[in-house]
Amino acid sequence: MPDFSYDVPVAVQDLLDRSHRHGADPTITNYAGGNASAKANVVDPASGENIDVMWVKGSGGDLGTLKFAGLAALRLDAMRALKNVYRGPEFEDEMVASFDYCLFGKGGAAPSIDTAMHGLVNCHHVDHLHPDSGIALATAADGEALTRTIFGDSVAWTPWRRPGFQLGLDIAAIRDANPESIGVILGGHGITAWGETSEECEKNALFIIRTAEAYIAEHGRPEPLGPKVASFTRLSDDERRTTATALFPTLRGMASMDRPQVGHFFDTDTVLSFLESERHAEVASRGSSCPDHFLRTKVRPMILDLASNTPVDEMIARLGELHVEYRAAYSAYYETFATPESPAMRGADPAIVLVPGVGMFSFGKDAQTARVAGEFFINAINVMNGAEAISTYAPIEESEKFRIEYWQLEEEKLRRMPRGKPLASRVALVTGGGSGIGAATARRLAAEGAHVVVADLDAESATATAAELGSLDVARGVAIDVSSKDAVQAAVDETVLAFGGVDILINNAGLSISKSLLETTERDWDLQHDVMAKGSFLAAQSAVKVMKEQQMGGDIVYIVSKNAVFAGPNNVAYGSAKADQAHQVRLLAAELGELGIRVNGVNPDGVVRGSKIFAGGWGAQRAAVYGVKEEDLGAYYAGRTLLKREVLPESIASAVFALLGGDLALTTGAHIPVDSGVAAAFLR
Repeated sequence: MPDFSYDVPVAVQDLLDRSHRHGADPTITNYAGGNASAKANVVDPASGENIDVMWVKGSGGDLGTLKFAGLAALRLDAMRALKNVYRGPEFEDEMVASFDYCLFGKGGAAPSIDTAMHGLVNCHHVDHLHPDSGIALATAADGEALTRTIFGDSVAWTPWRRPGFQLGLDIAAIRDANPESIGVILGGHGITAWGETSEECEKNALFIIRTAEAYIAEHGRPEPLGPKVASFTRLSDDERRTTATALFPTLRGMASMDRPQVGHFFDTDTVLSFLESERHAEVASRGSSCPDHFLRTKVRPMILDLASNTPVDEMIARLGELHVEYRAAYSAYYETFATPESPAMRGADPAIVLVPGVGMFSFGKDAQTARVAGEFFINAINVMNGAEAISTYAPIEESEKFRIEYWQLEEEKLRRMPRGKPLASRVALVTGGGSGIGAATARRLAAEGAHVVVADLDAESATATAAELGSLDVARGVAIDVSSKDAVQAAVDETVLAFGGVDILINNAGLSISKSLLETTERDWDLQHDVMAKGSFLAAQSAVKVMKEQQMGGDIVYIVSKNAVFAGPNNVAYGSAKADQAHQVRLLAAELGELGIRVNGVNPDGVVRGSKIFAGGWGAQRAAVYGVKEEDLGAYYAGRTLLKREVLPESIASAVFALLGGDLALTTGAHIPVDSGVAAAFLR
């Protein structure tokens, strides 16, 4: 059987290495922004002939993490022959589909809209990047003259044109007409550089970026957005954190009017300095320019126009007014530029909210998207500062922004994205999440798309479990003593500051001491009631305050016990605390339904494996009560059930997900037994 693989040339590894270096520096290019390519001669396995092939970052890829599978490989002769069928700028969208007929080899990524820019330029290596300094030049009102002043003939200028085949032709023509040039500033967009080797291409790209940086630093005005304003002075670290925590749930609710969002908070010096400046609102209201920026940040942010020391309730009231105005303005923007062929409006809520003295709140469908949106706006801040330092910041026209934001090709890319998981865009706080049922539940929620805060008295186990679930965009670990109101509030505040709010509370923290009535001390009684009855109450109280501010509904699930309804020996403190939790489920379900908050319980029994409760003495105590060896306790519990099967932590996690996953959306006030069938604990 013939081998239809081909030897990947060294140039491709050089391309990947170069891409990783570029992607590691956010001032050079942002997440999933920009692209890079390499061309080389290989033997075509189908013909045995030598052919020229181009490898270029595919659609939706990220330079910093690019792998070979993320490259699109195209036959160069076929790709350049597309010039023969190109019908002009008004038809250039159809050219993206034509790239599929130029693909070489098996697999690989889908070619992006920027493919023509790389393939048509007559150079072996090409970089297209979105550096802050390069976009500052590209968005300066006199960017063309500045480019000539800074670079002479070595770097050309091309006016704004939407990415596509025509832009590729324009850049190729510039390169052919100026063979000594090393790159081009793309008006309103970014830069493109080239070289015959990967090293030369990277050197040229960095020369453009660093030279522009140096020019702005040397010739730019020291306060490009005006002097600092006293009323916008940044609050102290603690004051910013407190204010951000108080504002975040309300802001998240505003950002989620059309579809649920997760948040990220930034109070970096770049953000706070920008918001302290006199003209920050004026300049930011012009909106972002680079397509990669406003596709993630929307055309402009929502900006609070109050002093930084304004009381929080006044801030919230004003933000509500601004949100109404923002939605109306965005709807007007859509209606002004939309055509019958335009995709439907995707939502009128802000992705970026700026609060002077406090910081920036960014929103997206998940935590990573929210964080990246904020990072892009930090790039936009750098661009605004740079352009205003040497000229006037002049982003592309609103109509052009709309053509990018509601581009049919962009819409198709969104449609190709995988469907979100059931708990995507939801934030869960799991108490007692460091081990046993809590850890299993945290794992299941994260696997179903939730953002999870693992809270445990043992901070190390909370952190370890959270790290197991993924990056900080997925999970965080926090310490909590559920018997302490202040500690519970601190954990809820950490959750809000991490992800913008709380949608799901899992009241799982617990412990147990098995003693007869006469042996049970007052301390035994208080400890178990403080952790389970009082702790659940405190956690629910703090979480519901956030849920109410968000106005997005919510879920509370109590991990109760068979012992809430089953009377067994030597169990008076534990059983009564669990009965308290069981009735909290019913009481809160009745109270919170009007807020769209559902409250349900899961009643486990005999969950021995992985349980700190059983490992901490409860197992030995219960084994003694039933007259079995401690290591046989799980089997004993299984043997007395109707199904004769041991209940595992994952069994409880599955029941929790069943309550949260959508199929039981109309269920509240219910208890689900997960005990393998204990007739004495049947609910009546």
